[in-house]
Amino acid sequence: AKVVAYDPEGMEVAAPMMPGVTMVKDAYEAAAGADVLVLVTEWDIFRALDLKRLAASMVQPVLVDLRNIYPVAEATEAGFAITRVGQKG
Repeated sequence: AKVVAYDPEGMEVAAPMMPGVTMVKDAYEAAAGADVLVLVTEWDIFRALDLKRLAASMVQPVLVDLRNIYPVAEATEAGFAITRVGQKG
């Protein structure tokens, strides 16, 4: 499996610690061709993503939202199957 990551602040520090991870320039590049998108941090840039654009670029539009940023209805409407950690639905 290939892991691709984007973080607006921490990639330079994180990259040497994760040699098997491909770092990319933005969230859209990270999602392109992916089976699963995992939202790990709460940076403001991740709160304003175009979910429809992300889902359309993915092989399997699955979103795992570890920060519960996106409401289930919004993600589902954009085409995602979504899992939110710590909350039902």
